[in-house]
Amino acid sequence: MIILGIDPGLRTTGFGVIEKHGNKLRYIASGTVKTDSEGELPPRLKIILQGVSEIVGTYQPDCAAIEKVFVNVNPQSTLLLGQARGAAICALVHADLSVAEYTALQVKQAVTGHGKAAKEQVQDMVSRLLSLPGLPGTDAADALGVAICHANSIDALAMLGALAPQLQGLRMKRGRLVG
Repeated sequence: MIILGIDPGLRTTGFGVIEKHGNKLRYIASGTVKTDSEGELPPRLKIILQGVSEIVGTYQPDCAAIEKVFVNVNPQSTLLLGQARGAAICALVHADLSVAEYTALQVKQAVTGHGKAAKEQVQDMVSRLLSLPGLPGTDAADALGVAICHANSIDALAMLGALAPQLQGLRMKRGRLVG
């Protein structure tokens, strides 16, 4: 299974492509889609949309995962990041890919074992997990981390899907499933 991870950003959107074969992960590609930080918003969003579409066309992933937007101190920055994320998601769903979403905390936890890990720790662990010859850039490393997080979650999600018919009619009460 080929997984595309996206770390959205208005200035720089990172991407990472990995292959999951059983419990093994293999690096395929990573990089960034960059926009002109001085340009108008609509053309920048178009660059992100086209860039992610081109990546999907080149690597033909089976599924995708993207980092969720966190609320920033500056609301304007948060809104702009959300629009960049939306452009990337549009490219993914236009290609009929399923899109999973993970918080930065979930990604860091999956990659480093610690939800508050520094960017350098994520870079180092991504490099180790994928046996890379060097450290990827921070945006590419974050995107590869998103892909790794999804790769680690796929099996658990499949098991939950298989259990879904058995869980029908049950509800949560005080943290327990009851009938």
